[in-house]
Amino acid sequence: MSRQGTRPQFNVVTGVSAGALIAPFAFLGPSWDCRLADAFSGRNTRNLLKLRWASGFVDGSVYRGEPLAELVDRFVTDQMVHEVAAEAAKGRILLVATTDLDRAQTVVWNLGAIALNGESGARALFRDVLLASASIPGLFPPVLIRVRGARGEYDEMHVDGGTTGSLFVAPEIAAIVPNALDDLKSANVYVLVNGQFGTVAQTTPLRTIPILRRSVTASLESEARRSVDYASSLAQHYDMHVRVTDIPDDYPYLGPLDLEPAHMEALFGFAARCAEEGATWTTPVDVLDRAEHAQLRTAGGPARCPGGEGPDLVPVSSH
Repeated sequence: MSRQGTRPQFNVVTGVSAGALIAPFAFLGPSWDCRLADAFSGRNTRNLLKLRWASGFVDGSVYRGEPLAELVDRFVTDQMVHEVAAEAAKGRILLVATTDLDRAQTVVWNLGAIALNGESGARALFRDVLLASASIPGLFPPVLIRVRGARGEYDEMHVDGGTTGSLFVAPEIAAIVPNALDDLKSANVYVLVNGQFGTVAQTTPLRTIPILRRSVTASLESEARRSVDYASSLAQHYDMHVRVTDIPDDYPYLGPLDLEPAHMEALFGFAARCAEEGATWTTPVDVLDRAEHAQLRTAGGPARCPGGEGPDLVPVSSH
């Protein structure tokens, strides 16, 4: 959208899981595009999946949390927090969701309000919320966030927001900004799904890590379908116009934990070519219908763009 000159300034940006990490960049606009690409290039994500081996059964995760924490800390700069605060002061809204594991509930954080607070711990809380939202339970360690309540200060255990909801549009926003929905009637809603709504069947190796990774993928896909269907219904109630994009079901996608640089660059290039052809966006009805028929297709061959026929694609070999 930036390259085409069609990218609007979003009034509200929400993010869950990997989408939470992208949300501040989407909120701040095209001037942050280069830093977004740099933060999530294969060069920076290559070492995110470092196994704990046997200690994972004690420490609560299969993968070490330090590499992901270092990545988030690197791009959540003082400048980012300052600019988010400046935009929030104009009335724009930046929200991300985590899951409070103890209460098994979704928690929506107003990052604009956190940035506006300006206290010395604002950047640390901003960073910890983003880290928690992307920490898939069992694979990455949970994040302890210090909160203050009726019983004083205590630590809450937070994990990936996708555990309880993969996206949010209407009622969650109203809970934080009561008058927001009145302003958003007839608005354009853009839903970006970092995954597939339906995948072609494939054999899962009988090993712990492949089983965990495949289980996470299946859970996220199922939750994404449910969330898009629900968000679409709510958006219709408020006369919003919903556009959806996802990774096409016939793209040789290996799941959200495939962080091989070549694979990430290939997917980015495919998406960029789809955007250049104006074939990025489709409707919730179309994308959910494609998901229902995904099992009828076979992997390999050119993938179609989410919004129509796509460019030729050299398939990424699966493993």
